[in-house]
Amino acid sequence: MPDPVIDLVYLKARLADFLNTPSPTGFTDEAVWMLCSELTRLGLKYEMTRRGAVRVRLPGREVTPARAIVAHIDTLGAQVKQIKDNGRLEVVPIGHWSSRFAEGARCTVFSEGGAWRGTILPLKASGHTYNTEIDSQPVSWQEVELRIDAVTHDRYGTVKLGIDVGDIIAIDPQPEFIDTGFIVSRHLDDKAGVAILLATLECLIREGRTPTVDTWWLFTIAEEVGLGASSVLVPDVASMITVDNGTTAPGQNSSEFGVTIAMADQTGPFDWHLSRKLTQLARDNAIPHQKDVFRFYRSDSASALESGADIRTALLAFGIDASHGYERIHESALVDLSRLLIAYVESEVEISRDARTMSSVKGFTHQPSPLNPTEHS
Repeated sequence: MPDPVIDLVYLKARLADFLNTPSPTGFTDEAVWMLCSELTRLGLKYEMTRRGAVRVRLPGREVTPARAIVAHIDTLGAQVKQIKDNGRLEVVPIGHWSSRFAEGARCTVFSEGGAWRGTILPLKASGHTYNTEIDSQPVSWQEVELRIDAVTHDRYGTVKLGIDVGDIIAIDPQPEFIDTGFIVSRHLDDKAGVAILLATLECLIREGRTPTVDTWWLFTIAEEVGLGASSVLVPDVASMITVDNGTTAPGQNSSEFGVTIAMADQTGPFDWHLSRKLTQLARDNAIPHQKDVFRFYRSDSASALESGADIRTALLAFGIDASHGYERIHESALVDLSRLLIAYVESEVEISRDARTMSSVKGFTHQPSPLNPTEHS
């Protein structure tokens, strides 16, 4: 078939929709409703777990060995840890992110008394009061507090608003779609991944493309706290590609342009054969790409393996600057990643033995060695 044409306008519109729908881990219901509405609009049938993880099967020419592609809907956020005597809120993070990037953030507290707007501020927030002490105070979650935009002067006043310990705090994304192609926002991790999956599905449907084997599209709701794809896989899945961010920073090989193929993260190497297959597909389809290794990073792949899934996993990433902070990506990388996903789902199965969960050594893979230096699976 001709090269796929990814609808960038559609991709960016879906990304904007999800960015503007709060979904910190534990508070993802409305984003799930939005996702299901869009899947229905595309004519796709889906299944949902009790807590809201979603999976969609796109039938292939063959059923097995099935493939899966996963992205997560949930984002970083915070919770109310304590209501302070001054009426402000002590907060703790949802997911792993520094209070350095919480300072100055506008946010919404979702409580039984309603949704309350506020700002997360350092304890010493006024230079006119603290002078140079504002520059020397430590960076930690114990050094910030949430100022509520409501009339409250003490703990009693805040409690009266209906705010309580454990309430969820969603951080404003503040998205900007810039003419240069850059997209700047919080929570691009991993709402850009969700938008990529939807744009890929839209292209496959619009252009009448059929995957080689059944392909499951998974949307998880708790990746930021380490759970991810642990509860949404089906037994037929033999390989899974995670779509998430790749950190662009000194010492990393990732880029905001092209696709970053992760070879390992803090849980260890990704599948040798699947990662190299993706690299070859990128070469064959002239898709810009680079490889990287992440030392302080894990994804939906890790949670799937830790839950006991015997599957091959790989990670495809869009390069993101300042991950878990004020993030930035480039739209071209999203298109390139979508193109690579289509190349993957249309590629032939090379390890047919993977259709069975258990079998003999017959058909098992090889890796280069002195005994078979050029043999690949």
